Amino acid sequence: MPNLVICEGVISGNTVRCPWHGACFNVQTGDLEEYPGMDCLPCHKTLKQEKRVKSMGAAAIGVTHTVLLLGGGAASLICAETLRQENFGGRILLVTKDDLLPYDKTRLSKVMNVENDSILLRRMEFFHQHDIEVWLRKEALSVDTDRKAVTFHDGSVQHYDQLLISTGCRARGLDVPGMKLDNVWMLETPEDARRIHTACLGCSVVLVGTSFVGMEVASYLIDKASSVTVIGSSELPYQNTLGREIGKISMKMLSEKNVKFYMKDNITEVKGVDGKVKEVVLKSGNVIPADVLIVGIGIKPNSEFLLDSKILMDSKHFVTVDKFMRTNVSGVYCGGDMATFPLAMANNRLVNIGHWQMAQSHGRIAALNMLDKPTELRSVPYYWTVLLGKTIRYAGYGEGYTDIVMKGAFEDRKFLVLYIKNDEVIAAASLNYDPAVSAVAERFGEGKVITKKEAEYATHVLFFCVSIFG
Repeated sequence: MPNLVICEGVISGNTVRCPWHGACFNVQTGDLEEYPGMDCLPCHKTLKQEKRVKSMGAAAIGVTHTVLLLGGGAASLICAETLRQENFGGRILLVTKDDLLPYDKTRLSKVMNVENDSILLRRMEFFHQHDIEVWLRKEALSVDTDRKAVTFHDGSVQHYDQLLISTGCRARGLDVPGMKLDNVWMLETPEDARRIHTACLGCSVVLVGTSFVGMEVASYLIDKASSVTVIGSSELPYQNTLGREIGKISMKMLSEKNVKFYMKDNITEVKGVDGKVKEVVLKSGNVIPADVLIVGIGIKPNSEFLLDSKILMDSKHFVTVDKFMRTNVSGVYCGGDMATFPLAMANNRLVNIGHWQMAQSHGRIAALNMLDKPTELRSVPYYWTVLLGKTIRYAGYGEGYTDIVMKGAFEDRKFLVLYIKNDEVIAAASLNYDPAVSAVAERFGEGKVITKKEAEYATHVLFFCVSIFG
């Protein structure tokens, strides 16, 4: 991460928060203290700044205690690293059904023609160095918490002393005729991303879904496809996540680049010729030509292997945990996209937030509690989306907001939106207004309140940042 970026961040005590992604670093040691991020910062002058990994131990001879990590995403990886950083000397086994080592999944919808090596979070040498075993292409079929054993698709059984379940989610498909035609895609893996990139070159593309994946893919394809059409079931993009205001401006940004939107509509049928997609039929009666159809309408948890276990899940089959990332079964933890957890800044309301930063935090908290170092999850949600090379940042939890306070102007593409509920700021989103969102996140992280009056009083980004810290 460039030093210039950190210099433009928000400093509070001994912590500096990145203005781009909200990661926090100790200004004295360079240690990474809040996610997202993988490496610490160098804390000395050098001609070449290199990555610095926090000191990590390795397995100790004679220690047989086994921590089994199911899933190859951010939660499992950070759990493994934290265990070694805290000098855990037992066996760590990370098991994933993926073909790849843990990688940065946030890049798939932003830079689709991506090589595997460029998105790996750690290389195999790292895992060998720190005695972290990795099993690829191995899928869990069941968990027996009485026997503390996991059975895999190949018939093998692995016993554990402690277990982290972080098998993530997968894309939810459309239940309409024609979904088995060629050139119907869902974005889940790097291979999917590369194939979608190739399939869309010079073609008419239809995307269904107006959340992060659909909008980012639409933005990416603007100068690659011959036409891009987006279909959404809501009135505006991001309506249930970033809110109506951001939805309006994002829709306008893409519309100006000739992306066509059909909102408050749904696909009822996909028609093909010679086994390939030719057009999609909408509930409204509109028929849209399509050489490629990309579906991004939501996710479902990879939790089927838990259905016969004693592990508690909610009505949508997400795993319920407490503020220590513990499930209802002793020694079993859950993190990442498939966890429903109490969000501290929302009065411990149970939520599911499928973003990279939160998954990393889950992994760290689970590891510390595995080691009998009681630590509560207190992370503030922080995420971002990229449209046309511009980054919209968001911090907090804005569900149920009733009012907004606006800084800047949407038409200038430079703004800060503060979401209000009960006369208090509960979330913030911005475009070209750094480091305001990071300043708000830091205030939330300290457990402090930003009142509506205080938000209205601040008129400039720098004054705003100063004013909320007093």
